[in-house]
Amino acid sequence: MAGVEGGDSGRGYSLLLDDQLCFALYAASRAVTQRYRPLLEELGLTYPQYLVLLVLWEHGSVPIKGIGAALQLDHGTLTPLIKRLETAGLVRRERRPDDERTVLVGLTDLGHELRGRAGVVPAAIGDAMGLSAADRGEAMRILRTLVAHVSAPDPPARSTEGGHAHVGDAQRVVG
Repeated sequence: MAGVEGGDSGRGYSLLLDDQLCFALYAASRAVTQRYRPLLEELGLTYPQYLVLLVLWEHGSVPIKGIGAALQLDHGTLTPLIKRLETAGLVRRERRPDDERTVLVGLTDLGHELRGRAGVVPAAIGDAMGLSAADRGEAMRILRTLVAHVSAPDPPARSTEGGHAHVGDAQRVVG
């Protein structure tokens, strides 16, 4: 098909679907999320709820704003997630005594207990991915760099020097 590879500008880009990194990321994200689904259904969780619990299991009570920053979710998306977790008896919300404007989210006893049952999830997903520890680390490094670059107000020009940016980890965002 003539002209399909147009718009390349000599930089290695094309309009072929198989050449689209964004599509590969999209397909990988969907496949991984599908793999999570049956594991999380056994726990009574959705993937976004699981992510909220991961933040709380790691950091304890966290302001809603901190959870949103760690998960890159806005308040309007996060609030219904937290309400559903609260209705399920897994988390509780309370205003911070020294600052009534700040709502802390913490785990209930049931939320703490769920952590033990959820412990099989990371290994099951890791096994399904079939990556070595080195490949997993490299994938994380590349994805964090990608997120940092495309999230920046002015994404950097393509470099051939291999410089690496890093996304702030949840510890810095939440802590």
